[in-house]
Amino acid sequence: MHAPLGSELHDILRRTFGYTAFRGQQEAVIARVMAGAHSLALMPTGAGKSLCYQIPALARPGTAIVISPLIALMHDQIRSATAAGIRAASMTSADSDNAATAQALRDGELDLLYVAPERASTAGFQSLLERTRIALFAIDEAHCVSEWGHDFRPDYRMLRPVLDRFPTVPRLALTATADQATRADILRQLGIPDEGLIVAGFDRPNIRYAITPRGSGRDNGPRQITELLQRLDGAGIVYAPSRKQAEDLAAAINRSGREASFYHAGLEPERRARVQAEFVQSESMVMVATIAFGMGIDKPDVRFVIHAGLPKSIEAYYQETGRAGRDGDPSEAHLFWGVSDFARARQWLGEVEPERLPAENARLNALAALVEAPTCRRAILLRHFGEHPPAQCGNCDNCLEPPRVVEASELARKLLSAVYRTGQSFGIGYIEKVLTGQSEERVTARGHDSLSVFGIVSAAEAPLLRPLARTLVARGMLAATEHGGLMLGPEARPVLKGEASVTIAEPPPRTRRQRRTRGSGEAANPVGNPLFEALRAKRKALAAEHGLPAYVIFHDSVLRDMAHQCPETLAELGAIAGVGTKKLETWGPDFIAVVREHLRS
Repeated sequence: MHAPLGSELHDILRRTFGYTAFRGQQEAVIARVMAGAHSLALMPTGAGKSLCYQIPALARPGTAIVISPLIALMHDQIRSATAAGIRAASMTSADSDNAATAQALRDGELDLLYVAPERASTAGFQSLLERTRIALFAIDEAHCVSEWGHDFRPDYRMLRPVLDRFPTVPRLALTATADQATRADILRQLGIPDEGLIVAGFDRPNIRYAITPRGSGRDNGPRQITELLQRLDGAGIVYAPSRKQAEDLAAAINRSGREASFYHAGLEPERRARVQAEFVQSESMVMVATIAFGMGIDKPDVRFVIHAGLPKSIEAYYQETGRAGRDGDPSEAHLFWGVSDFARARQWLGEVEPERLPAENARLNALAALVEAPTCRRAILLRHFGEHPPAQCGNCDNCLEPPRVVEASELARKLLSAVYRTGQSFGIGYIEKVLTGQSEERVTARGHDSLSVFGIVSAAEAPLLRPLARTLVARGMLAATEHGGLMLGPEARPVLKGEASVTIAEPPPRTRRQRRTRGSGEAANPVGNPLFEALRAKRKALAAEHGLPAYVIFHDSVLRDMAHQCPETLAELGAIAGVGTKKLETWGPDFIAVVREHLRS
């Protein structure tokens, strides 16, 4: 057990950030840092990881050196820290004032200094650190140090010698995503003892998970996404598998009447920066992007994340969906997947180094289990990270609309036999015709109407053939040919011999859903509340005037409390959670004026 933190740290929490109590494992992590111990904190996105190094940076003598992988992420975090009254800066290739920042560091005028790992490992920067009083090292996105992680970055491997030059300075590694193997590797690579691991849990209860197979036809994926967006409010991210798909999908969303832009590594740096800045400022834009986008933003009011294709792993899926709802408000995560996703992934496995193949195969199988599951999605995710959640969460598609589980072993044998007997070169559409006994010219011309598998599937079974084919591809029982046909996969034999069973989840009938409604007990912005709308309008105007994202001024949760409590003095406003001293001084009078005007009218 850690000792309770002193009153000084609680004073910093209240004065700087406007909160009266720590959340989750924040206090345990901060206690280790204040004691000078090395730690690894696994905390879900939105759990307040940055607070775990910001408060010690304000309480310990010296400057906290924060190592972060992306410049845009640093700049967003600096903007939020500065708004709270924290002295923060970065030294990056995009900054024109690095010399002045270095002097401010030497003079002890910074609370936080953000740098990329490649700069941190240079001799010049280490020489600068030798002349600096360092409060702590914070290594953000620490999973990047592990080759077993989903986002390995070799530059992170250069950090250990830097940290070891300052053995008495506490080092705090932070990540939202790491399985057991990745955690052990982070501890080893960064020189953190096993007892320094603090796991805060992975559950994000405010995110509603849903996973849907893509419909057949080239336009079905975009159509499903544009229909979904008709009922989703706020800003959100759509992850596309390729640059071209990102551009095409953004165009389709714009044609549907929703504001959208696209982002990928092929854009000029200036355009990427501009598009990202527009998204951070916006309260309604849809950003369609490859996975190059997202880690570099610190935007808490993302209301939804949609995957237009299969993510790389469960770890990647968890981290990417975790970019929704960092402010704690209700958010949604939707994944659309298809046979071709697993076909490509299994083909890629053929190119993996032999020593990595078992781990990569396990990652893909874990994804297959997630997308096919008839049970709670959240429970599968949390068990993957070593937790023991309840069987149902009540906030995923399978909990809200449980699918029917169908025993499909015999139908699977029929499908696999048809693929084999027709020559392992045709797609599911053609196989379906053979199995259901359709005497089309293509079928009869090849003599496939005389096969033993012709017409052996009844009309009642036929609707299950396509979902079954998706399942068999996902599990490696079927594989895709280079021309898009189907052939037997390495796991087909046990099914054909009756040694393995196959069950599939039959989704409920598809219905057109209404615009989102929030369940009881969920935080929701009030509808038709004139004071809340006036406060939002004031926040939007101030954000535009000062060139800031709206959430940097105040989160929606703070505006909801203002609309409910109607503070008429700065003292009353300062008592609301999330209103620190700096923000009270900077923005308080403007919002008090709005409340008073509302009360007068």
